[in-house]
Parts: sequence; C-alpha cells; structure tokens
Amino acid sequence: MATEYGRQVYGLDSGPGFPGARERRHRLPAGLRAPFEGRSWREFGYVLLSLPISILMFAYAVTMVSVGAGLLVTFLGIPVLAVALAGCRGFGALERARARGLLGLEVADPEPLRMRKPGGPAWLGAVLKSGTSWRTLLYALLHFPWAVFSFGIAVNVWAWGWAMLSYPLWFWVFPMYAGQDGLQLYGDETHRVYLDNPFEITVTALVGLLFTLAAPWIVRALTMVDRLLVHGLLGPSRLSARVVELESDRGVVVDTAAADLRRIERDLHDGAQARLVNLAMDLGLAKEKLKEDPRAAARMVDEAHGEVKTALQELRDLARGIHPAVLTDRGLDAALSAVASRCAVPVQVEVDLTERPAPAIEGIAYFTVSELLQNISKHARATSAAVEVWRVEDRLMLQVVDDGVGGAEVSAGAGLAGLAERLDAVDGILVVDSPAGGPTRVTAELPWRR
Repeated sequence: MATEYGRQVYGLDSGPGFPGARERRHRLPAGLRAPFEGRSWREFGYVLLSLPISILMFAYAVTMVSVGAGLLVTFLGIPVLAVALAGCRGFGALERARARGLLGLEVADPEPLRMRKPGGPAWLGAVLKSGTSWRTLLYALLHFPWAVFSFGIAVNVWAWGWAMLSYPLWFWVFPMYAGQDGLQLYGDETHRVYLDNPFEITVTALVGLLFTLAAPWIVRALTMVDRLLVHGLLGPSRLSARVVELESDRGVVVDTAAADLRRIERDLHDGAQARLVNLAMDLGLAKEKLKEDPRAAARMVDEAHGEVKTALQELRDLARGIHPAVLTDRGLDAALSAVASRCAVPVQVEVDLTERPAPAIEGIAYFTVSELLQNISKHARATSAAVEVWRVEDRLMLQVVDDGVGGAEVSAGAGLAGLAERLDAVDGILVVDSPAGGPTRVTAELPWRR
C-alpha cells in the first residue's frame, strides 16, 4: 500500500505506461456531457433512494431507542437498546454498499465487535461499547433531515429543468395543456401552429436548458454531503484504524527483530563461532607439539593468528550490520560513505542534513541504504551508483540510483518487499522505479521524529 501511495506522491504513474496517465478525450465539454452521463443519473438515483431509506432508518432508530431507554428501569431496556444499535449497524452496512454502488465511494468496513468471550451478555456489552454502533445511530438521526432537503432540491431542479427544456415539444404535441387552442383548419387538413409569442417559448427553453445543465452539478454537490456523512460516521474511526495499523506495524517490527536475531545467531554459529572452535583446536595441537616439534608448533600458531584476524573481521562486519559505531559517533554521512566504499561499484554519496534525525530513524535509513547497495552489488550489473539523503520538512528522504539492468520489483518474498514492510512499520514509504533495461531509482521516505 505504501508503494502505491508513493507512486502517486512522486508521480511515478504519470508516464504513458500507467493507466493514470491515459485520459479519455471527449468532444463535448464536461458541462454539456453531465446531464447524459451515467454518473449523474446514478447520483440522482442515490438521492431518490435516500428519502425512503432514511425514513425507515429514522423511524426504526427513534422507535427502538425510545423503547429501550424507557425500559432501562427494567432488565429489558439494555437488550432492546442493543438490538436497536445492532439494527443501525445493519443499516450502516446497507448505506456503505449503496454509496459504493451508486457514488463509487469506497469506505472500509468498521472494526467488528470485539467480544472477550462468547455468549449473549458479552455480545450485549460489545454492541453497547462499540463506537461504530453509536455512530450509525447518529447517522440514522442526521441523515433523515438531509435526505428530505436533498430530495426536494434534486427532484425540483431536475423536473423543472427537463420540463422547461421540453416546453416547445409539449406545446406542439399538447397545445391545450399549454394554454392555447393552437389549431387552424384548412380544408380537410389540420395544421398545428404556434399562436403564442415565440419569444416566451424560446426564453422558457433556454431557462430549462440552464436548469438541465446545472442540475447534475447541484446533485453532485448534494451527494458530497452524503459522502462526508458515510465516510465520517459509517467507516472505521481514525483512532481504531490507527490502532489496527499500529498493531500490524508492531507485528512487522517483532517479526523483523526475530529475523534479525536468527540471522545474527546463524552468522555467529556458522562464522565466528566455528572459526573460534577451530582456533582453540589448533592452539591445543600447537601446545602439544611445542616440545616435540617447535617449528610445526610455530607454523600452527601462525595459522591460528590468521584465523583470529578473520574471526575478528567477521565479528566487526556482524556488528556493523547491527548498528555500526561510526553511525553512532559521526552520523549518516560517514556511515553511508563507509558502506559505499565496500560496494562492488563506484558510489557517489551526498548527504545534505543540518542535524541528525532520531537514532531509530537514522538506523533504519542506514540499513535501507546498505540493503540497496548490496542489491546493486549482487544483482544490478551496474557500473556506477549514487546515494542522496536530504530533509523535506519533517521527513527524511533517501534516494539510491544505479545504471544497471533494471527490472527490480517490490514483490512478495523478495528483499525489497521486506524492506518496504520495515519502512511501513515506522510510517515510511518505499518507491521503486526500475524499468527493464534500467536505470533503477529507489526512493525512501521516513519520518524525522526528532
């Protein structure tokens, strides 16, 4: 999701290869097309249906809540009130489906009822404690007066517009209803003629045309209020959506930390630990041969010394992969320069920061650039690369570019997908623009959080 959002933010879907760049060309301007477009009639149908549905919702909500509130002095009040709220939730689902079908408004379903244990009492408590239940009740109460108002406006505007626009036709076909005799007989033939002032007919038709052209936009403005009501009262609340997002991010962070721990354990077990075990065995053998064959013992000690250097280098690389000391001491500029110096291709690093971001964000930025440069070394077949880091308001921006073969994708199971999940866990964004044949441009955005 973050990747798709990033495509819109950075304009990566503006090229000819993306659907967003293809605009349908119409011969008529939008103002003249509107009365005949399907969208206008769907919105008008939405307004027409709103009145009977809102009457039903309002009557149900007022009746059931009133009965439930009146019965609160007995044990029946709470169940009746819970049933009233549950019915309002059902109406909310109907309204979301109607808005989706007629207005094209995509509203996510609110959070389901959270019951600690199964059973009727738990269900009653969950319904009464749910903010969604009370928001749908509020929607039922507020939507009724608005539906009456919008119905009256929309029907009158549409009806008067088309009636006045077609006034010349009605005058011709049914002159008696237009207030004119309109008939003159010449022999055996009857000719319909306009006996009224043609100026009146022309002005009426022009006014009707204006009403007809304006009606779709008036109805669209009315449905904007419906969109706000549906989105604000029938969708998930911002707080609950944020809680769900944080729960998901927490799961990603926990999984990432567990994967890092497994990687560190594997690297220690297969690398430095194995070398240290071999080193201990070699030193033990050298100790045994020290008196019998001093030269062989010296040679074994020399080999052990080389093993110690290799093990130390592996431990340094492992520590650098977790959180390098140069990043803590000198910041992103020095740390990324050190990473770039170990890349298989020449890398130009440019860091334009007047101050340092939060340590956690700084670590994620370092890890992101390090992973991207490793990908360039292994897969890109590039001859050069560049890393840029800068700040835009309260966001830290990273961009890694290479002139390789391209074709990089954020697909499930790939390294870039894991990187995107890690950034998304801290409200970051990863955008990959890598056409076949290159070049590849990866842009990352992180919160500053200082």
